[in-house]
Amino acid sequence: MSFTNWNSWGAQDLTQRRRAQQRQLPQVPANPGTEVEERASGWVGVVVGVEASGGIKLVRLRDYGGAERAFPLGFGFLIDGEAVELTAPVRTQKPTGPQRTASGSFVSATPQPARTARASRIWVEGTHDAELVEKVWGEDLRGEGVAVEPLHGADDLVAALADFQPGPQRRVGVLLDHLVPGSKESRIAQEAMASPGARGNVLVLGHPYVDVWQAVKPQRVGLREWPQIPRGTDIKIGTLKALGWPHSNQRDIAQGWKRILGTVRSYTDLEPSLLGRVEELIDFVSTEPAES
Repeated sequence: MSFTNWNSWGAQDLTQRRRAQQRQLPQVPANPGTEVEERASGWVGVVVGVEASGGIKLVRLRDYGGAERAFPLGFGFLIDGEAVELTAPVRTQKPTGPQRTASGSFVSATPQPARTARASRIWVEGTHDAELVEKVWGEDLRGEGVAVEPLHGADDLVAALADFQPGPQRRVGVLLDHLVPGSKESRIAQEAMASPGARGNVLVLGHPYVDVWQAVKPQRVGLREWPQIPRGTDIKIGTLKALGWPHSNQRDIAQGWKRILGTVRSYTDLEPSLLGRVEELIDFVSTEPAES
């Protein structure tokens, strides 16, 4: 047998093995709201729908910034880090019972349009906080017309409030990390609540975790508890290292967070100490002030 024929058969065998491996992958319907990662590009988003173009079925994904891309339906996708074959969603009868959002709220039987945005805001420390709040409470927030904005750090909170000029129609709810007695965040919260115009118009709450990553139940990533990261080590890098995930640069941190966020399906995957605080803030900024 010539080398050419041997190489040809070798390539054919490799292709057959790959196809056999693909056939063994679990099949997952591309139902709207399912979060997946397209392996080749690293694009992570939730399924918006399945469409046809030129005889090819495409799955459309929307990331948490609102951007959308379409990819051929089938192999090449990850869910919770595991390879799957995405298939067309199966048509099912509409559920007859009351439905709930990811936050646990009941969905109205009559679809309601998103409310016009209020002047009031919810501020969180960073992008990861904002993405987590959007994933679980996004429907509720759009229904109330409340925007969530990252501060990119809490150190300048008092100055940000001075620029925003809160008032009865411009309330601000603030969610801080590591809001425990004696922490830097507790001092910032006290100063913010005492700033001009804050009384009755600003509410600062927080959770006890150093980073919002720890507000996700550790069981979602296969841990009994989140690792204790020593002082002087970045908590995100230390956490990724403890998980055995890539942790050498900012891209690794971003990809690690996407994996963690991808495990969150609803409020049941979050710690109660975060749930209650977010609910309080939503109530605060969406409640109309009483007539004086």
